[in-house]
Amino acid sequence: MKNQLLLDQLDALLTGETNLISNLANASALLYDSLPDLNWAGFYLYDQKQDELYLGPFQGKVACMHIKNKAGVCGTALAEQKILRVADVHTFKGHIACDSASNAEIVVPLTKDGQKIGVMDLDSPVKNRFSADDEATLSAFAQILLKHLS
Repeated sequence: MKNQLLLDQLDALLTGETNLISNLANASALLYDSLPDLNWAGFYLYDQKQDELYLGPFQGKVACMHIKNKAGVCGTALAEQKILRVADVHTFKGHIACDSASNAEIVVPLTKDGQKIGVMDLDSPVKNRFSADDEATLSAFAQILLKHLS
């Protein structure tokens, strides 16, 4: 895999640590620092009672603090439980523009033992920024992250 070093770094970074917030904070910093052409990398956590995502650890500009389930790219990825890779967010019906500089987005749902934890969200100012290889890498990244969460 093209980004095996990134995956190995995440696994080493999180070894022995199970705290959700600490792991997500370091994971977002690692993504933001390692991948080019990002303007946001972070997590939204799922609140089952409110049936919405709320802002978690991230790197980048200020962000939306609440996203309803099924709303925008993040809420849709959560609802459909599948990775969404959007080449041009301005063509995505219902897109939530937290940062007007964002043009492309990829969202990976995070689910462990049948429980929705939230989503990993990456934004880029570059249209069509995220490739099939990025999707595979981020899917593997999410699996390593989930392995380290208790």
